[in-house]
Amino acid sequence: MKIQSHIADLDTPTGVMRTYIHRPVGEGSYPVILFYSEIFQQTGPIERAAKFMASHGYAVLVPEVFHELNPIGTVLGYDDAGRDKGNADKQAKDVQGYDTDNVSLINFVKQQPWANGHIGAMGYCIGGHLAFRAALHPDVEGTACFYATDLHIQMIPNASGQHSMDRLDDIQGELLMIWGKQDNHVPKEGLAKIYTELNAIDISFTWHEFNAEHAFMRDEGDGGRYDAQTAQLGYQLALNLFSRTLR
Repeated sequence: MKIQSHIADLDTPTGVMRTYIHRPVGEGSYPVILFYSEIFQQTGPIERAAKFMASHGYAVLVPEVFHELNPIGTVLGYDDAGRDKGNADKQAKDVQGYDTDNVSLINFVKQQPWANGHIGAMGYCIGGHLAFRAALHPDVEGTACFYATDLHIQMIPNASGQHSMDRLDDIQGELLMIWGKQDNHVPKEGLAKIYTELNAIDISFTWHEFNAEHAFMRDEGDGGRYDAQTAQLGYQLALNLFSRTLR
């Protein structure tokens, strides 16, 4: 499908949150995917991924995840400076800000004529964790988490909030968990811990581990990580999830 892109600046309790919207052209209402970026915000790879999903008949919203810590429109580079700044922002943001961001996004979606009322979430890296966090909201029906960082430790959320894995009973939709076996951000012990905790409760989820590194979906930067063939499998798994849960 042909798509269009535009911007919405949403009011949140912690300030204005720029949100990039990619959706099919023309009239009609579509399922919505809240798409959470890496620490670098809406870079080229994130924009391309969002447009790819939108072209399959979804309205895809990409919020600036650290909007209260940076000028509107900030995009960090895939370099040491960008990585250091993004990691500092990750530590500085209070977890409650992510939850209020999600509420603002969902309330905005419910008012849009191009949204059909079905909402999913998706994300890469920290965005995978934030998508998981979005799944705690009762309106989110399906969530695709790609190599979600920090689910196995207490780094996010910070001391003022409750860890995402402590609220598994709040998840009502279906989860898709995708990992790379060679991911140095999530060790084998961490994967085992997450899987065990998910499997211990009555929750609908699928679990996929590929022979791939962290950020294998990213087609730019960190040379050697991108795996186009495995990325295509990841997209197909996400599209399968959303076709079942949001249609």
